[in-house]
Amino acid sequence: MRLQVQTHTDEIQPYLADESSAVGRAEGIIFPQNEEEIREALQFCRQHGVPITVQGARTGITGGAVPSGGQVINLSRCSRALGMAWDETHQRFLLTVQPGMLFSQVQKGLAEKEFNTEGWSAESLRAYRRFCAGGRWYFPADITETSASIGGMVSTNASGAKSYLYGPMRSHVAGLRVLLADGRSVSLQRGEQFAHDGAFSLSLEDGSFIKGRLPSYRMPRVKNASGYYITPDMDLLDLFIGAEGTLGIVTEITIALAPVPALSWGILTFFEDSAHALLYVQALKRLEGKQKPAAIEYFDRACLEMIRREQIETHAHQGLPLLPPAEAVYTEFHHASQTDMDQCMRLTAGLLQSAGADPGETWMAVTPQDLDKLIGFRHAVPESINRVIAERKRDNPAITKLGTDMAVPDEKLEWVLGLYSGSISALGLEGLKFGHIGDNHLHVNILPRSTQEYDQGKALFLDWARQIIAAGGTVSAEHGIGKLKTAQLLAMYGEDAVAEMRALKRCLDPLGLLNPGNMFAWEGGA
Repeated sequence: MRLQVQTHTDEIQPYLADESSAVGRAEGIIFPQNEEEIREALQFCRQHGVPITVQGARTGITGGAVPSGGQVINLSRCSRALGMAWDETHQRFLLTVQPGMLFSQVQKGLAEKEFNTEGWSAESLRAYRRFCAGGRWYFPADITETSASIGGMVSTNASGAKSYLYGPMRSHVAGLRVLLADGRSVSLQRGEQFAHDGAFSLSLEDGSFIKGRLPSYRMPRVKNASGYYITPDMDLLDLFIGAEGTLGIVTEITIALAPVPALSWGILTFFEDSAHALLYVQALKRLEGKQKPAAIEYFDRACLEMIRREQIETHAHQGLPLLPPAEAVYTEFHHASQTDMDQCMRLTAGLLQSAGADPGETWMAVTPQDLDKLIGFRHAVPESINRVIAERKRDNPAITKLGTDMAVPDEKLEWVLGLYSGSISALGLEGLKFGHIGDNHLHVNILPRSTQEYDQGKALFLDWARQIIAAGGTVSAEHGIGKLKTAQLLAMYGEDAVAEMRALKRCLDPLGLLNPGNMFAWEGGA
């Protein structure tokens, strides 16, 4: 293959930004289609001593895919399913894909039982025939942005509403192939290579080893996507999940599939204030086993008022009744049997009554069509926020929406809701709170109306970060650090811990070529 490096401005320009609205620069862009072409691109960049920004679908919102010079390696054309296997131990199917394959493409292929099997091994074809002849299977990772790539989901350890039950991306990754910056490869299967007492010896495919020590910091005991995932005796597979492309380029991902739940239902409940909503949420979080919710999502009064305003003024969201002026909690449940579902419905009705909810103002969905409408409501909130800020940017291009994804321990949930509401009110800002309250992980979006409000919002986020860190929380629960939250990561772990992160990166990428600037500022030297 003759490496094709595109250098014309018109070819590069569309790939200089991600959903964060940050814009970078690059000297060229390469679109490999397989592992060998990725290796060739790596060797080209290494020979020329230029930094590399690895991109997938560029749906991230922290600037991780925004280049700061050098070459872009865009993996969007590495978009095939490579094979399938039956995991006898765990009684599940495993699907191996290239990193550029989209989440939506995976789910569509699974639902329709249709993949391009060209080049698959005989073993994969046998597993595929078994898959096609059996029941319904899906990929239980749940993200709001379905156009994200699987590689990007690995890079950030992506999660979403249903990660309350199913866990983040890490929970569903059974194997990875990774190219290191020097072109060497490592194939990792879960349960095969481990660290020991904070030290690791990573076995590569050519028989060589990379040895080093893990950072010594302790991660907060909350949902967390800040910095490298570190535990003393960790599976080394997990080192590359959530590493934001700084340790290697993932070329293959093996994901674990799950049977589609036999029964699913959802309920959207309205409350007069956050105190009553919290009573309900706290009761839901005590449910375990077959009754544990798949998702618990919160929407404050400002969210509902925004959607209600669009319903009245623009006739948007026609699939939903007119929203009441209230706060809301959306809960979704998955069951294996009608008995389990009936028992859960009775139990939930009791929880609603205890929390002061009005059954007449409660929306329930038991059919797939009605459930899609409630899920659509959940997605309507960020979509409406984006429309509002797009209108304001036309008048003031310098402003963007400001968003958080911090998380706190259980006992701090009521406190952090009060912190957010009190601060926003005191400054007279327009703010909305919504999201994954089951994991004590709320998105707070501030919609500035002026440059002054934009600056106030940015300062407020830093203040919140300091207080949440002190309360045992994290500055990022799902979006990662990228290039935009490096100051917050530094505040969370401190200078010594960030120095240990740099040392870990040097073990695997001594020249600092891979995604420099993601998570922390790169400081060269061996």
